[in-house]
Amino acid sequence: MGRGGALRRSNAAAPRPYHRGIRPRIAFILSIPLTLRGPPDVLVARLKFVADAKGTWMTVRKQGRVAIVVGVGSGLGAALVRKLAKEGCSIGMFARSPEFIGELAAELGADALAVPTDVSDIKQVAAGFRKVRQQLGPAEILIAHASGSVGEGLMKTTPEQFERSWRVAVLGAFLCARQAVPDMVKLGAGAIVFTGATSSVRGRGGAVAFSSAKFAVRGLAQSLAVELWPKGIHVAHVIIDGVIDTPSVHRTYKPSAREPLLKPDAIAEAYWSLIEQERSAWTLEIDLRPNKEAFFE
Repeated sequence: MGRGGALRRSNAAAPRPYHRGIRPRIAFILSIPLTLRGPPDVLVARLKFVADAKGTWMTVRKQGRVAIVVGVGSGLGAALVRKLAKEGCSIGMFARSPEFIGELAAELGADALAVPTDVSDIKQVAAGFRKVRQQLGPAEILIAHASGSVGEGLMKTTPEQFERSWRVAVLGAFLCARQAVPDMVKLGAGAIVFTGATSSVRGRGGAVAFSSAKFAVRGLAQSLAVELWPKGIHVAHVIIDGVIDTPSVHRTYKPSAREPLLKPDAIAEAYWSLIEQERSAWTLEIDLRPNKEAFFE
């Protein structure tokens, strides 16, 4: 975080050396109020000092906010993670496949944690959040980004595909919110951002599983906003109304140079602006599209 708050040097005497050859290391956590947003007793910057027995400072490390991004792939998910890291957050990355999030964690360093997780599985979600709490701390930011488009029309979409789409997008978001919110309530602050799509507001022909799941996520976000805003937790829903410019899109659809595409980094900036909003003027929903994109088509 790095803004606001000032550390005052204590006038207390330096700690005396320990006797009998014992040289333990002592860790202190100091909480310093910030005035970025919300009450100063809620948002804190944590400075961790590790001292040896002679009182020599060994390490000084600032700990920023902890975020969890659910559904991290090489497109928007990765852009969101990199944006959060750039802003000083520690990030837990959830995805079913460990390969990409492992590579991204290696790229970003110690403040990025790869947590292979099937978010439709209640036990895996609980274990994933427990791992993030233990290694990074309680999450103040949750981005629910996981979804999947499966099946083709009513008769070619199997019941298993329909249920799978719902379990990943809707149940997964629900399970993650249940894990994150108690920690946010204790902090008195937090942000939960749900990723939506054109199908959140207009059912797409042939996409019965995806469209119905996205409608449900939007309803979940609206319900949680009513419940959680008064508790200091900003819940928002982002409708991505267009095609995101990713390598997989270029490989699969080969769009022309004239095709309007959303840049992942630009989308990530919009998410961050929601997370940073001052609570006297919170946004519930935004829709993002390129300037030449038709609306909700």
